[in-house]
Amino acid sequence: MGMGRGAGPKALGFFKILAVLLCTVHPVSSSCRILKCTADYLQATSNPHHHTGPEDTAEICTALRAYAHCSRRTARTCRGDLAYHSTVHGIDDLMSHHNCSKDGPTSQPRLRTLPPGDSQERSDSPEICHFPSFHRHSAPPNYTHCGLFGDPHLRTFTDTFQTCKIQGAWPLIDNNYLNVQVTNTPVLPGSTATATSKLTIIFKNFQECVDQKVYQAEMDELPAAFIDGSKNGGDKSGANSLKIIEKVAGQHIEIQAKYIGTTIVVRQVGRYLTFAVRMPEEVVNAVEDKENQGLYLCLQGCPKSQQIDFRTFHSQAPETGLRRQAIGSSGASFTQQVAEAKCKEKLPVEDLYFQSCVFDLLTTGDVNFTLAAYYAMEDVKLLHSNKDKIHLYERTKDLGPENAAPQAGLGIAKFLVTLVCLIQCCAVLL
Repeated sequence: MGMGRGAGPKALGFFKILAVLLCTVHPVSSSCRILKCTADYLQATSNPHHHTGPEDTAEICTALRAYAHCSRRTARTCRGDLAYHSTVHGIDDLMSHHNCSKDGPTSQPRLRTLPPGDSQERSDSPEICHFPSFHRHSAPPNYTHCGLFGDPHLRTFTDTFQTCKIQGAWPLIDNNYLNVQVTNTPVLPGSTATATSKLTIIFKNFQECVDQKVYQAEMDELPAAFIDGSKNGGDKSGANSLKIIEKVAGQHIEIQAKYIGTTIVVRQVGRYLTFAVRMPEEVVNAVEDKENQGLYLCLQGCPKSQQIDFRTFHSQAPETGLRRQAIGSSGASFTQQVAEAKCKEKLPVEDLYFQSCVFDLLTTGDVNFTLAAYYAMEDVKLLHSNKDKIHLYERTKDLGPENAAPQAGLGIAKFLVTLVCLIQCCAVLL
C-alpha cells in the first residue's frame, strides 16, 4: 500500500490483491508489534497542555524518529503486513511534512496537543465532503448494514444471516472508497471454531476530503487512532469528515466517514473483535469493474463450502454439549439447555442472534461470546435503517406449528399467481 499518491489505479489494484494473497497464504505473526509503535507515538504527541512554536516542531520530529526506529525494530516480523508497510510510508510523509531530519534524538518527548487550526479541528470542509452531495441525490440515500461477530456469524448488506467457518484473511468490503479485511483464527489450536483476531480498514484517498488512512485492530489492541497516529483524514481541507471516536477505551471505537455517509463500529469482546457498518447503497455498489470484483463477504456472503447450518450442528450436538471436532478445553462446558438459558439473559428474543449465541457457547465454551452476540444486536439497533428488519428469523421446514400458517399461505399465493399467469398465456395463444 506504500505506493504514494502518484500510483495509478491499476498498480494500486495489483498491490491490493497481492497484499490479500500474502495475508492469506502467510499469516502475519503476532510478534509484529507495529500497533505498539503507533500507540507510543500517539501517546507522545497527545496531551491536555498546549504548546506551539519551533520547540514543538522539534518534539514532533523527535517522536517521529522514535516511531521510525520502533518500526525498523519490528520489520523482520512484519513482512507481508499491509498495515506495517502503510505505517512506514506514513512516517516518511510526516517527516517530510515537518521537515524532520532522519538524524537526531529519538527519546520520548513531553506530551503535547495539536495547535488551533490543525486539521484535527477543521470544520470548514468543502461541500463535496458532505454526503450525499457528490451523488446529487433527489431522494434520501438508502442505508444498508453489515456485521461480523462470534464464531463467526455474518449479516450481509442484503440481510442474509450466515454462520461460517472462514479461517485466515478474507475481504469484508471492497469498493471505490474503502477496503476492509478480516482475519479469523482458531479459538484454540486445532479447533475448527474460529473468531476474528485482526481487522484492517483502508480509507482511500478522496478528492479534497481525506488522504489514504489505514486503521488496524488486533486481539488486545484496539487503538483510537489510525496507524500513522492521526485521528482524522489528514491535511486536506475536509479532513474532519473522517474521524475516530473512542467510546470505551480498549473496547469500543467508532469511525465516522461522513464524506461517504458511513459509520463503522469495532469492538473487542473478550479476546476477539466484532465489526459493524452502516453504509449507503451507492457506496456499497461503487465499483469500477463489477464483473471482476471477486468475492467480498458483506456483499456476497461466505462461499457455500464455508457455511455452517445451525440445524445440522444441533443434530450432531444434542444435550451432551458436544462441541465441534478438536475444540479442546476452553473453560465451561455448556449443554443445549444451559446455553439457551445463558443466552436468554442477554437476548430475550429467540432470533438468529440468540441462536448464534447458543451455537457459540456450545462450540467454544467461552461465555464472552454471549456478549459478542448481544453487542452485535445493539449495533444493529443503532445502525440498521429499517427497524422492521432488526431481528432475523430462520424460516425452515423445522419451524413450529405456530409459524406454519404464513408459510402455507405463501405457498398458496404462489400457486394462484402461477395459475393466473397460465390462464393469461392460454388466452393470448387462443
